[in-house]
Formats: sequence, C-alpha cells, structure tokens
Amino acid sequence: MAKKKILFINQEIAPYVPDTNLSLMGRALPQAMQEKNHEIRTFMPKWGNINERRGQLHEVIRLSGMNLIIDDTDHPLIIKVASIQSSRVQVYFIDNDDYFSKRQMVTDELGEDYPDNGERAIFFARGVLETVKKLRWVPDIIHCQGWMSAVVPLYVKTAYHDEPSFANTKIVTSLFTKGLKNDLGTNFKKCLEFREAKAELLAGYKDKFDFVELGKLAIDYSDGVIQASEDANAQLIKYTKKKEIPLLPFTEDFADAYESFYDQIYPDPVE
Repeated sequence: MAKKKILFINQEIAPYVPDTNLSLMGRALPQAMQEKNHEIRTFMPKWGNINERRGQLHEVIRLSGMNLIIDDTDHPLIIKVASIQSSRVQVYFIDNDDYFSKRQMVTDELGEDYPDNGERAIFFARGVLETVKKLRWVPDIIHCQGWMSAVVPLYVKTAYHDEPSFANTKIVTSLFTKGLKNDLGTNFKKCLEFREAKAELLAGYKDKFDFVELGKLAIDYSDGVIQASEDANAQLIKYTKKKEIPLLPFTEDFADAYESFYDQIYPDPVE
C-alpha cells in the first residue's frame, strides 16, 4: 500500500479532553497511521476546557487572522498547535472566543446542548478546510470523527470541490454513539449555505437537523463509512447500507482494517 496523506478531523482527542470512545480513537487512529508511515494532519476544536498551558498549545500566527462569515457575522479564526509527546502526533486546534475558548464542549455547565452547536460545527469545518489550504497540503483522504465534523463532507464535495487541495480527496465518516440531545434549530440550514452548498441541496433534509439528520448529511457526501463503536446509531448504519456506500463494520483491531478500507476508497494508482 502506497503512503497516503490522511487528514483527520476530530471532535475530541485525548489527552486534551476526557477519555471517551471518541477521544481515544481521535488519538489512537492518527498515531497508528503515522506509525504505518502515512503522512497525517490532525485537527480538533479548541474547547474551553482544554488547559492550554498543560497542553503546551501556542498560536500559529501565519495561519490565524482570517474571518469566517456565518449568518452575516464575522468570526475571527485562530489556529493553535500542540504535540502529543508520547506519540509525536501534532494537533491543530480551531479556536474562536465566541464559539470555543469561552465555552465548555458540546454542553454547558448545566449539561444542556449549546443552542448554536450547528454554527460551531460550520465554523469548525470551514476553519479546518481553510487552514489546510494555507498549509498547501493536499490530502488523499479526509477522515471525519464525531458529529462536529459532519458538515465537512458536504463542503468538500460542493463549496470546495474546485479547490486544488480537495479536488481528488476521498472522504470517510466514522459513526460513533456520542450524539446530541437537541436539534440544531431552524437557522442551521441558512447558516450552512456557502458557495455551491446551496439551499436546494438541503431540501431533502428535515428543517430541524438532529443527530440522525446530521449523520445522514455526512453519509450522503462520504465515499466510505466506518462503524467506529459497537453501539453506533443503528438508523445511520441502515441508512448507509440503503445508500450502498462502502461500510466497514465495527472491529477492535482497527489499524489494519482501517488502512485496508482507505485503500479500497482511494486505490493506489496502477503502475
């Protein structure tokens, strides 16, 4: 198998946030692929509960400074970086005062979903894609882990499809258990519109995006789907099969299985 360039877009990565199936895989998978000599880049949100001093995060000035317009409002994009010392995996963090650094993760101090989680996911997705363009790095595969990255496939296949960085990129989405309590509100579709990601592309989805609807959006624009936990959402697994999108069932010995799946989705060129 030829070396691939793999972009991991993660909702959570341990040790920066508490251990969950999602955060542990967010750490283990990039490390495993790096150890298999693939070239990787890894992103996550700079959640407000991340200890920047302990994690040794620092801002990357040359990548920061862009403004992203969401719902007619400018939101400054800040990029930070750190390395997980034990695995030598470098992590880029998408930050913004309003959306991330002054907040908890998906839920507030009372355990309630933030009402603008949809906008936060849009900012995160566009922030990652704009930063990858600035890095002048062209991924073969983008692997999305966690619902916070669920709008990435839509954007790559529509709004960014003419960008040289993503013209030939294949997308893999992992399905986990961890979801949302509430829907993303009636304004999410409007906020999601960007360039070729037009309103008519969203017409077939419910007006209120919940966790399942968001999963369907990710699946529809992915080239492959992975069941990343045993109890991943059964409705989304059924939906993937109905759409006849390649599906990798749950496996504990993930490293070799995922690598083979990447090769299936993005075959090596024939000599």
